[in-house]
Amino acid sequence: MRTVHATRYVTPLREGGSLPAVIEADDDGMYVMKFRGAGQGPKALIAELISGELARVLGLPMPELVFAELDREFARTEPDPEIQDLIRASEGLNLAIDYLPGAINYDPAAMRPDPALASRIVWFDACISNVDRTTRNTNLMVWHGKLYLIDHGASLYFHHDWASAGDAAAKPFAMIRDHVLLPFATDIAAADAELAPKLDVDTLRAIVAQVPEAWLLPDPAFADTHAQREAYVDHLQQRLAQRRVFVEEALRAHAAHV
Repeated sequence: MRTVHATRYVTPLREGGSLPAVIEADDDGMYVMKFRGAGQGPKALIAELISGELARVLGLPMPELVFAELDREFARTEPDPEIQDLIRASEGLNLAIDYLPGAINYDPAAMRPDPALASRIVWFDACISNVDRTTRNTNLMVWHGKLYLIDHGASLYFHHDWASAGDAAAKPFAMIRDHVLLPFATDIAAADAELAPKLDVDTLRAIVAQVPEAWLLPDPAFADTHAQREAYVDHLQQRLAQRRVFVEEALRAHAAHV
């Protein structure tokens, strides 16, 4: 992943609880920055990074993810005290996603997605336990007539309770029944056959290795950050090895929609 340096705070995006913002960077690009110092903490950024990079490896439509360096001096010109505090708490390395100007939120009533793509996205979200791709909050954008995945901070929720992470890997993802694309996902089994082989252990380890050291906060469950990284890899390996559980759950949920 590339690293850019934030040069201008453009505007906050107040739709989300984490208060992301549109920023300009030193490569003249515009990005939506997710702040390390937001209420959800660095684990939300870890989930964004790992899930976003998994999506990229799988060939799913994702705007580019980049690391974004932020200087606390940005807070001097910001009149909102809440945003000042957020910037100061997020000095250093944050995560940003390429800004898609003119993109609109996906509306299933206005656009019927390609069934193969819908099936791949449903499989992906079941794999990463993404609770946030529903009709209420689609986390899908339409840009130039194409779907793009955004916002994966609520995925990988196993890492909020490492003691039960092993058990979580073997559980179906019941909330897939609320997935906004589930009615269109007519070939989840084919998506499974196509996507699972792309996520071998070397790929998983390479993705997890990109998580910045500063985001891996001390945890009594681990001796060091290396052990923490290995726990992410191990969980994802187990999840894929036992994927029949979440695939069958998704197939049942889709059948119930037909």
